[in-house]
Amino acid sequence: MTIDRKAAIAAYKERKTVAGIFVVRCAASGEAWVGQAPNLETIQNRIWFTLRQGGHPCRSLQAAWNAHGEAGLTFGECERLEDEESAYVRNALLKERALHWQAKLKAEAT
Repeated sequence: MTIDRKAAIAAYKERKTVAGIFVVRCAASGEAWVGQAPNLETIQNRIWFTLRQGGHPCRSLQAAWNAHGEAGLTFGECERLEDEESAYVRNALLKERALHWQAKLKAEAT
């Protein structure tokens, strides 16, 4: 391995992740789904992958994808959480804030 590659790998492993709440919306049906993620930077790729494969656990979101396709859905961030050292506290806060946004946006959970 070259030194540049080792440095890039080390930098990747040490990067900070940003936890938060996200929303997926369907413009055609007006539906919305709210979820929580320990890493907002990667969650859209994960959701879109499971939707493309037809195996997303949220049936209504999968149905919207099947009916309207990728172009019919949009992804957005609702809230980013401050850096929290304790995973337990972070997870509790994520659950609380996801419930808040579900109520505010009249959305389903993902």
